[in-house]
Amino acid sequence: MPEHSPTPYDVSLCVEELRAALALHGVKLPSLTVHLPSFAARYGESTGLVALGNCDMATARALAAVLRKTAGE
Repeated sequence: MPEHSPTPYDVSLCVEELRAALALHGVKLPSLTVHLPSFAARYGESTGLVALGNCDMATARALAAVLRKTAGE
């Protein structure tokens, strides 16, 4: 568990890290972004959500292939 609640900047860095890692495998999630409503919660601390967004079937299949390859299948 993090020592502090993530800021929008922290989550932005995480999004960019994920985007770069996906790009190494030729995968692009066009809607990948910071889920800003997660910072508007009135109760409790923000969890700093990442919105993976929508993608087409070709992108979903490419992502699944990368995950299977990385898992050793």
